[in-house]
Amino acid sequence: MTELEKARNEINRIDSRMAELFEERMAAVKTVAEYKRKNGIRVTDQAREAEVIARNSALVKSETVRPYYVSFLQNNMELSKAYQHRLLEGMRVAYSGVEGAFANIAASRIFPDAKAVSHSDFKTAYDSVVNGECDCAVLPIENSHNGDVAQVMDLTFFGTLYINGIYDIEVVQNLLAVKGTTMDEVKRVISHPQALGQCAKYIREHGFEPVEAVNTAVAAKQVAEFGRHDTAAIGSDEAAAKFGLKKLEAHINESGNNTTRFAVFSKTPKTSAEKDNQFIMLFTVSNEAGALGKAINTIGKHGFNLRALKSRPTKELIWSYYFYAEGEGNINSEKGREMIEELKENCSTLRIAGSFEKEIILRGSEK
Repeated sequence: MTELEKARNEINRIDSRMAELFEERMAAVKTVAEYKRKNGIRVTDQAREAEVIARNSALVKSETVRPYYVSFLQNNMELSKAYQHRLLEGMRVAYSGVEGAFANIAASRIFPDAKAVSHSDFKTAYDSVVNGECDCAVLPIENSHNGDVAQVMDLTFFGTLYINGIYDIEVVQNLLAVKGTTMDEVKRVISHPQALGQCAKYIREHGFEPVEAVNTAVAAKQVAEFGRHDTAAIGSDEAAAKFGLKKLEAHINESGNNTTRFAVFSKTPKTSAEKDNQFIMLFTVSNEAGALGKAINTIGKHGFNLRALKSRPTKELIWSYYFYAEGEGNINSEKGREMIEELKENCSTLRIAGSFEKEIILRGSEK
């Protein structure tokens, strides 16, 4: 047997073993995909990919071969993601609004392979996950210009679902009208209250009458159905395209950096949380001097940083409030468990709504 034949036989032997290992790897990938579906986690995780490449490429001793192994790892990851995307095609993601609404756009960007399921309002979308109709819900919790989405905060406090991720998505508002409309014909604008708030300065400057709608896409649909030149909608490019509207003016929101934070709600909390560095908790304290201060001091004493602390009425007792807190640090660590135990002594109620590694910024249609 020649040296060439020996080498080819060795390659065949290795390839045979690699085929077995590849099947084992893809079986593990399937488990990962099922976990992501159950916990409402998107497929792409760039930080995790970079970590795996750095760690595994260091195992290759030959500096000449190492770059090729990096390419091998990257190709394996692309195959893994492609397989996960295929497995998640049946995933159902709830959102509030109609096709073309910003929540629909957010759901499609976070879970590009899933079926986005429209619901009439936040609670209905939330409840669809509670009753098992959908795998997770994508709901807005805050806009950088117009503040908190109170209804979703209340659902987080009173409900049973967990937040396993927060995604920042830029919101660009446009003035939409039926074709043939000119600016001087527009007298009133229809949109969701949040969108109207984001464009309040523009509306005042043009003397438009603001009219509230359930969401931006519904507003666009109404304008298309009315067919009137005196009424325009405020909404997205996607809504304009879907309902055949003309974009009279683009980017009319007051803030040039208009971003909405969307939370992904699912029935189960994450279990693989070793690297989580952000958390959301909700709690109430007794109505006595220093009670809230004790809770805040407890969080700081254990080395956790509060990024946000907001209050909302509980609606159960007059002048009774719950507190929504976002913090930095691994709440699943030993220090986190100690903090939670101490908070239970100071708080009347305490709910850990979720934890995740970091907030993710999504732009365009990236996967």
